[in-house]
Amino acid sequence: MFYHLTRSGPEEVLALILPRAMAAGWRVMLRSPDAARRERLDARLWLEPEEGFLPHGVEGGPFDAEQPVLIGAGPALNGAQGVVLLDGAEPLAGEEVCERLWVLFDGNQEAAVQGARSLWTRLTGLGMAAQYWSEESGRWQMKTERKAAG
Repeated sequence: MFYHLTRSGPEEVLALILPRAMAAGWRVMLRSPDAARRERLDARLWLEPEEGFLPHGVEGGPFDAEQPVLIGAGPALNGAQGVVLLDGAEPLAGEEVCERLWVLFDGNQEAAVQGARSLWTRLTGLGMAAQYWSEESGRWQMKTERKAAG
């Protein structure tokens, strides 16, 4: 699922995605190459949602494999069923079989848009299903969808 962010920040979108993924019983990997982003996500997950924090950890700890949500730059050591890619992070080998791969990108940065387009082409070229969501109208709308090949 590709999320073209123009009004919301990644944190707001994650506030929607993560509780749903956890309710489904999934573990999630939040991947970003940006250390400052990872620190902000860690701090934010301690404070939200308002009814309680989302249990999570930052990669490199002794309990990475047990974290419901793992924040890092590397592989999903927690056996994640869902992977969130931020700041141009790339999917890793084997993640094409995850239940869900979310790509959040800043629609106000041309390089981010081009990177997301390239990733869309690569993933759909592998036969993966994909959806493109945009909030340009003020609410989230699915703009296009590719069904899985096969």
